[in-house]
Amino acid sequence: MKKLSFLALIFGVFAFIACNKDDDTHTDEPHYHVHIHSPNTDAKHQGDTLHIDVEFSEENLMTVHHINVKIYNKNDINQVIFDQPTEAHIHETSGQYEFKADFVLDPAVVPGHTDWILEAKVWGHDEGLAEVSETVEFHVHPM
Repeated sequence: MKKLSFLALIFGVFAFIACNKDDDTHTDEPHYHVHIHSPNTDAKHQGDTLHIDVEFSEENLMTVHHINVKIYNKNDINQVIFDQPTEAHIHETSGQYEFKADFVLDPAVVPGHTDWILEAKVWGHDEGLAEVSETVEFHVHPM
């Protein structure tokens, strides 16, 4: 009986040690990707229409919860000339979302000889959860 109890104790200790939570790679956290198809880094001119095409995806086709596409001055991040969509929570359950828009580089808003950054980002249900972003820089020449 002592041998059986001892073997049960040894088995229990090994089972306890073998269960290591650090080895558990399963996670429900989303794995987002952002791909900016357009615009590219080519120089633009005042008055040009910027065709914006950004693809957001989740690699396991889980819900894409929030997105944002923003254009701001490289030298003054507070000078934002484009910030869409108005409501960032899109809740796209297919795991894929494509954002498209056209934006005119109006000389009244976009000075010549300035550098701009288009930033596209995606995140989960909670602010900053699994956030991923991609940027494209471009220069705007005068008309």
